[in-house]
Amino acid sequence: MKHIPKPPTTEYAPYTIAYIAQVPDDGRVLEHLNHNPEVLKQHVLVLPEATLSTPCAPGEWTVKEILVHVMDSERVFAYRALRIARNDMTPLPGFEQDDYVPYSGANARSLDNIFAEYAAIRAGTLTFFESLDDAAWLRIGTASNHPVSVRALAYIIAGHELYHLASIKQNYG
Repeated sequence: MKHIPKPPTTEYAPYTIAYIAQVPDDGRVLEHLNHNPEVLKQHVLVLPEATLSTPCAPGEWTVKEILVHVMDSERVFAYRALRIARNDMTPLPGFEQDDYVPYSGANARSLDNIFAEYAAIRAGTLTFFESLDDAAWLRIGTASNHPVSVRALAYIIAGHELYHLASIKQNYG
């Protein structure tokens, strides 16, 4: 897989450092994207069924809602990466993650169904990223009123997943 250096801070919004910081600075972001879903899945599969649809505290998301949120976010970030990689410099709007969750139907879904969709989304994301040439990785566009590069979006996707895995571990053991 390609070696993709971690982006400098000029290539992403300050609030996304919480995600990018989760990814090792080894240039192997595509390998992490390939491997991380299995780590997440193995951790979630050992949780009791009742835990998966029960928030850890009032107002928090359930494990299933977190998983679907990670997928929704990956779709948005990958779409941004596609637009920017193809040199579309149209500023891209933000999205309100909290508005998505109530309409996701996550808690009514089986884990098998969620993880099947998760695998399909990740396969598409990886196939897209693996198709990019060196110039595409460095292109910078605008999303949520901030500059963002294609490589930063790859790191954001990987780090966002790890960020939520850490929250699941912290809140559910």
